[in-house]
Amino acid sequence: MVLVHGGPTGHVGGAASPKISYFTSRGIGVLDVNYGGSTGYGREYRERLRGQWGVVDVEDVRDAALALAEAGLADPARIAIDGGSAGGWTVLAAIVQTNVFAAGVSRYGVGDARALAADTHDFEARYLDGLIGPLPEAEHLYLERSPLSHPDGFDVPMLLLQGAEDEVVPPAQAEAIREALAARGIPHAYVLYEGEAHGFRRAETVIHAIETELAFLGAVFGFTPPGAAPLTLS
Repeated sequence: MVLVHGGPTGHVGGAASPKISYFTSRGIGVLDVNYGGSTGYGREYRERLRGQWGVVDVEDVRDAALALAEAGLADPARIAIDGGSAGGWTVLAAIVQTNVFAAGVSRYGVGDARALAADTHDFEARYLDGLIGPLPEAEHLYLERSPLSHPDGFDVPMLLLQGAEDEVVPPAQAEAIREALAARGIPHAYVLYEGEAHGFRRAETVIHAIETELAFLGAVFGFTPPGAAPLTLS
């Protein structure tokens, strides 16, 4: 499973991760990717994402997954991708743009960049000017790169996890993705958590979400998920 951090100009460090341990202890390999734009590698690496969100991040997670497969460390037919928020955008974009991933998990992921630019909170207002381009001049790029602009690209099973009170990436985005999957007959599951916003906080939600992710992988890849109730996909 390829993990994609949020941000998108964030960074995943080398500290122990309970989520990674949860999956690896159940026999699932994990690759955590600091794609171009991540901090911690100098200005040049961080600025690889300038104007290239939805391009460089997708290429990097694709290439990382392919490299593992070519090295014999991953089954190329059984690679999933998992991310939240901006990481969810990369998950959705990678599924739409590539044929590398056999399943995807999007937690409150961005499907429509224009909607994000319009709805995001004040702290990140104009953030997308540097990641994609200023509006309205770059509207064609927002349309071109937004996964929801390419519904026919949703062609692998997906799990969508969403907070009902999310004001950064409202449930409408996840529900539009769910509708696109349903229209194409693609197996999927959608879980809406009442009382949760952008990023899950309640212990019961965090536990349920990670167990649901494991159950989803079991449903897609054909194994019995240890310690998690089976998940039926629509």
